[in-house]
Amino acid sequence: MSVTRTFVRALAVLGGSLALVLAGFTAPASAEPETPIVYPSGSTVTRANRLGFDACTAPSLATLNAWKGTSPYTAVNMYFGGNNRGCAQPNLTAAWVRNATVAGWRLLPTYFGYQPSCMFGDKPNRYYPSNATARGNSDAADAVAKAQDLGLLPGSGLYADVEHYDRTDSGCRTAVRRYVSAWTKSLHAAGYVAGVYVHQDSGLRDLSESYNWTSYARPDAVWMARWDGNSSLTGWPTAPNWQWGAAQRAKQFQGDHKETWGGVTINVDSDAIKAPVASVARAYEVTSSSALTARSGPRTTATAVRTYAPGATLPVVCQTTGQQVGTTTVWNRLTTGAWVTDYFVSTPSNTGFSPGVPRCTYPGQVSTDSLNARTGPGASYPTTGSPLRRGALAAVMCQKSGSRVGTTSVWDRLADGRWVSDYYVSNRSNTSWSVPVPRCW
Repeated sequence: MSVTRTFVRALAVLGGSLALVLAGFTAPASAEPETPIVYPSGSTVTRANRLGFDACTAPSLATLNAWKGTSPYTAVNMYFGGNNRGCAQPNLTAAWVRNATVAGWRLLPTYFGYQPSCMFGDKPNRYYPSNATARGNSDAADAVAKAQDLGLLPGSGLYADVEHYDRTDSGCRTAVRRYVSAWTKSLHAAGYVAGVYVHQDSGLRDLSESYNWTSYARPDAVWMARWDGNSSLTGWPTAPNWQWGAAQRAKQFQGDHKETWGGVTINVDSDAIKAPVASVARAYEVTSSSALTARSGPRTTATAVRTYAPGATLPVVCQTTGQQVGTTTVWNRLTTGAWVTDYFVSTPSNTGFSPGVPRCTYPGQVSTDSLNARTGPGASYPTTGSPLRRGALAAVMCQKSGSRVGTTSVWDRLADGRWVSDYYVSNRSNTSWSVPVPRCW
């Protein structure tokens, strides 16, 4: 049993802070609603910006191959666990996850666990105000265990399915908030991004209302069901555009219909996705004629961690910019957390980033109402672009020293090249560097 899984199961039984202490983990000093994600070193957040579909049963690889390039979809949902999951999943294995990823599909993992007591429908396993926190913790623990079994790395977005419910029941609304808060904090403690699937007229409305409440942890992303045929991720009637506004939204805009692509017909819902999805390692080989050294950072002066023989398989998580080696400044992060130069790895490019391999990012929620982004790591640099709003996921790629803000002189470089003070980004520290974010080269 892995350390992470041991920790998560302890968390499910004991709940919150006590479980963190007993499991030997130090909880980051941050409170609701912005709780930090404790990313392990061999992780990254992967984001998708594309159309996707979901089916009750994960499609076969043959179906995905038939739909790839013939349909408008390049992302697919997978119901990977939960005691209310209704369909068998004969195709859903770690090999399916690897092969679908290699084929270019982004995966949207959905966990169909306990449901609100006032849910419309007949799902049997439900939670109430008295046990919603415990159910959220236990579902999160089970979701992490099942995600690990499928090869979904920390940093993956995992979405709790919260079906449509009766908002006239005030106790039930409280229970939903408690469940989602517990789900969020438990996933964060295990290194995963917390998402929720909600109906526009119940879950989304209530989570939007409590977006800034300090009683509950805020989920990182929302996937909203509204079958109006409109794929837009803005202009939603029950949540303003600034909430979950930084690549943190998906929308199920058409439900329960049949589509045929590549000669294969299946029953699907249609989704627009601009949000965190699954992070999955890709296997590549060492191409050098001598042993390749893996290091603690993306530079040749970083501490050597181990070596890989010529032809050895490397589990690559993501890529970032580091010291130039040969024709490239790209470095690969491995599932061990170590780094190797991409120049000696069989990725599709040895001059730049490789298509399909995500950039290494370690987002944290913004903890102020409006955070200016700047052209460099300091308050004297000009502002650029729109400010980040509270709750936005700041896509941190690397960190560098700059002017002091609050308790820290650390600045975060974002995926779009802009800089923000780390003081206003919820992560593992607001006084120093945050593991496992690399230093900017």
